[in-house]
Amino acid sequence: MAKKRKKKLNSKFVAFIALGLAMAMLLAVGREIMTTLQLRKQMAEAKEKLAQMQEENELLVEEKTKLQDPDYVESYARSNYMFSKDGEQIFFLPDKTDKKQNESNK
Repeated sequence: MAKKRKKKLNSKFVAFIALGLAMAMLLAVGREIMTTLQLRKQMAEAKEKLAQMQEENELLVEEKTKLQDPDYVESYARSNYMFSKDGEQIFFLPDKTDKKQNESNK
């Protein structure tokens, strides 16, 4: 009877250890899955940021190319910095939106 009891205790102990190992393995797999999901999310965000940066880079390269053209530089300076040629006068006319704002303020 003592042998049966010992075998029963041993089998319960082995089952308990096996259950513990299975739980530990499931926990480890769960952590790996969470890490993988986080890395995929980070990768998607990085790809999106890369696409935005590439688009911005293309626009900057295009602007750089335009700025090497003297006619474009002159046109840009005239429209944004009130640059004028010798003897030329600059007049500002209100936009349609400015008129609407002035009328609504009255």
